[in-house]
Amino acid sequence: MLELAGIIILGILAQWVAWKFKIPAILPLILTGLFIGPFSTLISEDGNKWIEPLWNGEHGLFPGESLFNFVSLSIALILFEGGLTLKKEEIKSVGPVIYKLITLGSFITMITAAIAAHFVIGLNWPLSFLFSSLIIVTGPTVITPILRNLPLKKDISTILKWEGILIDPIGALVAVLVFEFISLGDGHGTQYTKETAVEFGKIIVIGFSIGFTSAYAFAWSIRQKWIPHYLLNVVSLALVLTVFVLSDLFAHESGLLAVVIMGMVLGNMKLAALKDLMYFKETISILLISILFILLSANIDFSDLELILNWNSLILFGIVVLIIRPLGVFLCSSNSSLSTNEKIFISWVGPRGIVAAGIASLFGLKLTMQGVENANYITPLVFMIVLGTVLLNATTARIVALFTKVLLKKSEGILIVGASKPSRLIANYLKNNNRRVVLIDSNKTNIAIAKKAGLEAMECDLYDDAIFENIELSDVGYLLALTGSPTINEYALDKLTANFGEEGAFRLISDEEMKDPSNNPKQGLFSQTDDYINLSEVVRDYPQINEITINSPEHYDQIIEAIQEEIKSIPIFIKDLNNEIHIIPAEMDTLEVEKGYKLMYLGKKLSV
Repeated sequence: MLELAGIIILGILAQWVAWKFKIPAILPLILTGLFIGPFSTLISEDGNKWIEPLWNGEHGLFPGESLFNFVSLSIALILFEGGLTLKKEEIKSVGPVIYKLITLGSFITMITAAIAAHFVIGLNWPLSFLFSSLIIVTGPTVITPILRNLPLKKDISTILKWEGILIDPIGALVAVLVFEFISLGDGHGTQYTKETAVEFGKIIVIGFSIGFTSAYAFAWSIRQKWIPHYLLNVVSLALVLTVFVLSDLFAHESGLLAVVIMGMVLGNMKLAALKDLMYFKETISILLISILFILLSANIDFSDLELILNWNSLILFGIVVLIIRPLGVFLCSSNSSLSTNEKIFISWVGPRGIVAAGIASLFGLKLTMQGVENANYITPLVFMIVLGTVLLNATTARIVALFTKVLLKKSEGILIVGASKPSRLIANYLKNNNRRVVLIDSNKTNIAIAKKAGLEAMECDLYDDAIFENIELSDVGYLLALTGSPTINEYALDKLTANFGEEGAFRLISDEEMKDPSNNPKQGLFSQTDDYINLSEVVRDYPQINEITINSPEHYDQIIEAIQEEIKSIPIFIKDLNNEIHIIPAEMDTLEVEKGYKLMYLGKKLSV
């Protein structure tokens, strides 16, 4: 009981450490498992591990095949959750570079890494291809913490983000198929008969059939309201386990394929309950991952580590990082708008993640139990690639970014909280002046209208931390809170300023603050003279932004006085001689203007 409770506690603690220090969770999880596993034998009194998941196949926390069964079911749930995130429209809408990376790039990695593993480590061809298929994936859970604090150009962060999201289920599917092929042979690549081919085809057909059928049956049950909302999550959990076991009964080892297909199909259906389902599955995945990686790391023995403590393993790691990844990136990004330096940086950032390590542990354990020669190499080799790439990228990403000059000198992006008509009007003006603007709102209608107008917008719950995981916002340095709720505007500044307002964070004043200008906040927008109601009324009557050239500081004062007298006009920005747009500060008297500057204002056009 103490060991089981300890694993859960340590797992959640490792997740917290990862969040606190903004590092990939897989790093503290695996290190924790290694510490309480093989490394604890160096300091324990009896020379045994503090936690022994499996000992001589019969003893430990999970005797017999119970560890294998627990890992299988856990990976099934994790892969199902990963399948839910893969959307058809996302694949269609991604740029050519991302599409090539998840197709051609995966193929290049699989072929070249298999050749390297065969000739450098000495694995037979089936195991070499299993190894190469496992290191295809780069997950968003490991890339996001590395890039979260790097102000990169949007194209770079977009490519890395979407490659990680889309390649996870694709890589898992490829690895599952390769494993099934190996399992049906003799493990040496010499006996793949007609019967083996039939069995392999059976696995494919049954896995796809049960996956598709279960997804549509579950969706139909939801639409028919056969499942009450409060039971939806637990029913889906039970269904995934049922599909996994049922598929395995019809065709041995087809369960993982079935749940990946089921997740992909469900993820592309328009189900109102899908968001709640994904949130629950994400929570389950975090818990299972926390337990799983501590268990699997603790299950590694020093004899396993000794297999990779040699120059051959180091050479293989170098080939994967310095040759295979760059080769794939440069081939996939040929004829693109990316510069050579940008390609070098993308080539460097390719950390392998949770899916690779988890499936490697499962397949390594399965093949070892089947007596496949050299199968015990799979888990430590993949763990080496995972830990090595995560550590390397986490410690050197900023250095390489500086060397390749892909860091933005200044975060010029603007994040606007609220996508109502005033926000859209301002965002469109800023966009036309070559500024990147992102609108966020929880209102689906506002977001849909903004996107239809060609603006960059995303549906976002301000009380959810998901926005911090979006590495595409790494170039944002200005924050404008323009919602109709003073409470939400204040909360937005409190929560988001540290991440997205380093160059400046501002909000609309409330109606109470407008009545008492002497106590207005320094973050007040638009000269601190107008609240959301005034802003909305002006935009309703005069939906336009005007520019007026300033001839002198005295002329500027005259313009401001005229605007304040005209109740249907609101000053918003100043544009300097370099066409750089500035927020009008709360203390307007401190603003230094020169001849040639321009004042932007909303509303009725004035002649001053």
